[in-house]
Amino acid sequence: MDEQDIKNEELNDNVEQSNESIQIADDVVAVIAGKAVSEVNGVAGMAGGFAGGISEVLSGKKNLSKGIKVEVGEKEVKIDVNIIVEYGVRIPDVAFEIQNRVKKAVEAMTGLNVSNVNVHVQGVKTIEEKEETINEEEEN
Repeated sequence: MDEQDIKNEELNDNVEQSNESIQIADDVVAVIAGKAVSEVNGVAGMAGGFAGGISEVLSGKKNLSKGIKVEVGEKEVKIDVNIIVEYGVRIPDVAFEIQNRVKKAVEAMTGLNVSNVNVHVQGVKTIEEKEETINEEEEN
């Protein structure tokens, strides 16, 4: 046995003796997924509950986990994304892009296997709604 084989054997012994584990909270995975979704063209916003909207108003910060439900298992995760799309976009293309980006981001950052990314389209934001939002922001 050479020196490298001895080092590898010692390393394997140390790994086998380790009973430690890493647990990643659902909220952490939700924020990673939310950030990935926010970078997809055609997504007007996230469809979340009333509580999510209140927390954004009170804290003044954008809630990246809004509209995202996560179920983390031992080695895999299931993710549901609720979105509002912009009028005129091709919804299947937007959904496919969300699935790819979320899967890549979550797997790269957590090491968990993403088994499902389900995209639920909850609404469409029209051009008129965009103009109203811009006018409200200009008044403030």
